[in-house]
Amino acid sequence: MSYGKKVWIFVDGDLPPQGDIEPFGHEALSITNCNDEDAVIKTIVYFSDREPDELELVVPARRVNCLRLDYPIGEANYQIPMGQYSLCLISNVPIVAVLGRLDRRKDFAYYEMDGFACDA
Repeated sequence: MSYGKKVWIFVDGDLPPQGDIEPFGHEALSITNCNDEDAVIKTIVYFSDREPDELELVVPARRVNCLRLDYPIGEANYQIPMGQYSLCLISNVPIVAVLGRLDRRKDFAYYEMDGFACDA
């Protein structure tokens, strides 16, 4: 049985500004690969004011990779800029992905943002 989808889109990315000691919060992308083959994921980062950036992420077979998006990600150590963005993940094998946000601005909260998923 195959789990997941090959294409995931998360449209509500918004990295919070830096605080005095640490960021007000952060976002994290978690990707699970239930397959016997590594997931090679073309990742496209969209912005409202410029052309998209692209990078590659790899999640080994039968593993999970959890990425804090306020830190550099992938082998290229790509840094998503603060502010609004959207993510598009295009994988060679089906994956399951979720984007989560920790917000410390007024009340301490963590919540997940559902993505749109389909087979390419």
